[in-house]
Amino acid sequence: MAGPDPRELERLLRLRRRLKSRKPEFLRTLWWKFPKFKNDPKWRKPKGIDNPMRLKRKGYPPLAEVGYGSPAAVRGLHPTGLEPVRVSSPAELESLDPSRHLVVIASSVGLRKRMEILAKAREKGFKVANP
Repeated sequence: MAGPDPRELERLLRLRRRLKSRKPEFLRTLWWKFPKFKNDPKWRKPKGIDNPMRLKRKGYPPLAEVGYGSPAAVRGLHPTGLEPVRVSSPAELESLDPSRHLVVIASSVGLRKRMEILAKAREKGFKVANP
């Protein structure tokens, strides 16, 4: 299955950038009130019977729901339009395409192997997100 043509992809990436600029940051209920939530405020759906956030009361943060998403064709893509792929060894570059994939070197890779991956990626024409 082929993706959208390059002009359509560029349009969808611009649209996603515009939508993301308007999208609020979704944080869990009462993250500002309790220290244990301040350390880890990531989204949790409010489920309490009287939870004002679940009831969408005035003055409470918005819920993550349908309508805030980005276009399906560009979801998960890097802003350059390339698909990020985590690479742990130089051999993994063989099955990738430089025109479609963006190389992200795994954090567990040491310096020696990182240098090998970088050299092979540059030789094959890949863009590397974290050189």
